[in-house]
This record gives sequence, structure tokens and C-alpha cells, in this order.
Amino acid sequence: MVKLPTPVRDRIDAAGKPVVRWGLGHLLPHTVMRAAARKGDLQGRMIQASRGGDPFPIFEQVRAAGPVYRGRFAYVTTSLPAVREVLSSNDFRTGFEPGSALTRLGRAYNWATDTARLGPLEPPSLLVTEPPDHTRYRKLVTRVFSVRAVERLRERTEQIADELLDGLAGRPTVELVEAYCTLLPVTVISEILGVPAAEQRRILAFGEAAAPSLDLGLSWREFRSVEAALADFDTWLGAHLERLRAEPGDDLLSQLVAAREDGKGLDDRELKATAGLVLAAGFETTVNLLGNGVALLRQHPEQLARLTTEPELWPNAIDEILRLDPPVLLTGRSAIRDTVVAGVPVAAGALVTTILAAANRDPEVFTDPTRFDVARANAKEHVAFSAGRHFCLGAALARMEGEVGLRRLFERYPDLQTLPGARRRRTRILRGYATLPVRLGERARQPV
Repeated sequence: MVKLPTPVRDRIDAAGKPVVRWGLGHLLPHTVMRAAARKGDLQGRMIQASRGGDPFPIFEQVRAAGPVYRGRFAYVTTSLPAVREVLSSNDFRTGFEPGSALTRLGRAYNWATDTARLGPLEPPSLLVTEPPDHTRYRKLVTRVFSVRAVERLRERTEQIADELLDGLAGRPTVELVEAYCTLLPVTVISEILGVPAAEQRRILAFGEAAAPSLDLGLSWREFRSVEAALADFDTWLGAHLERLRAEPGDDLLSQLVAAREDGKGLDDRELKATAGLVLAAGFETTVNLLGNGVALLRQHPEQLARLTTEPELWPNAIDEILRLDPPVLLTGRSAIRDTVVAGVPVAAGALVTTILAAANRDPEVFTDPTRFDVARANAKEHVAFSAGRHFCLGAALARMEGEVGLRRLFERYPDLQTLPGARRRRTRILRGYATLPVRLGERARQPV
């Protein structure tokens, strides 16, 4: 066998590894799922329907098959108790490790893995780490996202919302996702993380480009676009952290740079992974919450009218929006040992897909589950923010931003109407609107 010179071998590796990552992480699962869907597999059909379409009819077919459905690729559950059990159990860990098996495919995946690349599904991201590392990372961030800390941000969030709504005055029609739903949360999270105002549009572009990184089945073009966006973001984040080390402020990232837990702080890789996830997750899902909320409230004018006369219902209304049309459709866990879920044996190594959006409509828990009711007594029982040790760190912040953003919008523009042309994002995990054109209406009230 001819031994290639190191520079030549490195060039081959650089060209070949992305192809292998895409093939094993996207092309192969997509091909398997599509073939399974043609044969009637509900999981395959569910994955096909979730990309920008309406997956809820398929979710109900999965529910009709029992509390735990055995799909071609994984077990699937729509039961709220079963979802909570999987997400909270020590019998499961986050994510799926296709390279963990000692097989040819496993070895190929391990060879192709870019250990320098940081993404939301790459360790040491909070999404895919487990104790003790996860516990340490989470403790360092939790204090900033406590309910008390978030309430201190409410007044500033209201100011930002009012400034954005002032900018819409005089415009008869507006594309609301671009002009408001994205700008409110990205401005808030940027200020929390010490990102200069001039950099906020760049952060927004990174978040939008990288959002599909959670999905399976990306095309080659989408995959390359996502990897390029993550690489650019990693470069920018490294430079931003260096600025904060030199000139620390009172923002979260400055605190994370200096934070210590039991005398130990985050190393550079851990810091970038944690900061990157908080930055991206800190606004992407809230964009979806705001857009989904506007659509639901305009589709149910009687519920919006009730909020006008009973504004104390706004916090509950946000939970009802999260329940009925959550920003994240599903998540997955891998069994680390043989176990049982809702009476169904699950072998070690098996993947279980928990459909958060379907669990939120479990008829065993929610009366008339497809009805939108801002006064629903148990709206908070949803799992839109996941559950267990990976419960969303930013839940309190998202709820506050959702309440402030939607309440201020409809107080200022009570005659707002949605227009034809709304379009859902073409992501399989995140669910929200890519575009949401609206007519603001003639009446415009001044901020309270």
C-alpha cells in the first residue's frame, strides 16, 4: 500500500469527512425513513410531514397505535406521562450516538467527526451532556435565568418592545417575523450576553442559518450551509469572548468567563459551547413562540377579546400557546440499559422519540385538547420546555418575553389582522413561522 504524504492525506480527509458526516447523519436516515414511510411506517410518515407541514394528524395516528409505538428507526411516544418518564429517567441519556457501535458505519462516523466543530448536538453542549459535566455547566448558568433574575429584565424588555412597535407605526402592512418577532428576543438575549448592538443582525443570521442543525435528512446544500454558519459563529464567538476577557461587563458571558463552581470554571471549549447554545437557544425558540402566538390569537378572536378584558390571564395564555403550538416538536433519548416505558420493554441502546407537541395534546390529561383556551386550568402541565434534568434553562425568560411581546403588540395594534402568505419554517424539530404578514390596522394606541 502506498503511503500518502501527510499534506495530501489531510486534504483528502478535509474533503471526505464532511461527505461521510452528511451521508451517515442525513442521507442514510432520510433514505431509511422515506422507504419506511412508503411501507406505512408511522415514524417515517411523521418525519416526512413535520417539515413545514402539519404533523398533528400523523401524531394522532401514532397515539392511536398505543402509548409507545415501535417505528423503523426508534420507539415513539405521544403519551404525556410516558414522555415525562423518559425525559426524567436515569435509564436514558440525551441524544443518539451513531458512532458508538463497533461497526464499519460506527468507525466511519467516528473517523469523520470533526472534534473541533461546536454545534448544539456536539459535546460539550448542554443538550447532549450528562452528569456530572451537565450538572456543573447548568449550575454556572442557572443563576442568570432564575425567575427573579428574569423579572428584573421585564422593564427593559417592555422598553425594547415599545421601541420596535414605534418603528412599525405608519406601515399599513408588515412582515411580522422579520420586523418584530425576531428583533425582540435577539435584542434581549444580546444585551444579556454583552453583544454590541451593531453585531445583533449578525447573531440573528447565524441563528437562522444554524437552526436546521437539529434536524435529520438535510440536503447536501443545507448541510454545508449549516456547517459553514456554525464555523463562522464559532469564530465570531471566540473573538467576542476574548473581548469580554479583556473588558468584562456585568453581562452573562462576562460572568461565565469568571464563574467558578467548587473552584472550577469552564475551559475554552466548554465556555464556547455553553455560550453558543445560550445565545442561539435564547432567541430562536422565542421567535417561534411569538409568531405561533400571533397566529393563534388572530385565529381565535374571542380568546384575544377575553385577554383584553382579563389581562391577568396573559401568563396562562402564554402556557396555552406553548401547549397547543410549541416551538419545539420533539426530542430524543437513548436507553443506557434495558428498561420499560409505559409497559413496553425498551432494550439498551434503543432510541426513544418523545413527541412534545403530541404529549401537549394528550386527551388523558387535557380536556378537549385541540381547543385553544387562554383560561385552561392546567395549561402549565405541558412539556414544551422538555422535562427532567434537561428542562429548558430559558423557560422563565421565554415566558416573560412571550407575555411582554404579545401583550404589547395587541395593546398597541388591537386591530391587527393576519394576511394571506404566512409560511412555516421548513425545519423538522423547530416549529414556527418563516413569514407572517399582517395588517396593523388604523387604530394604534400609545404604550401604557
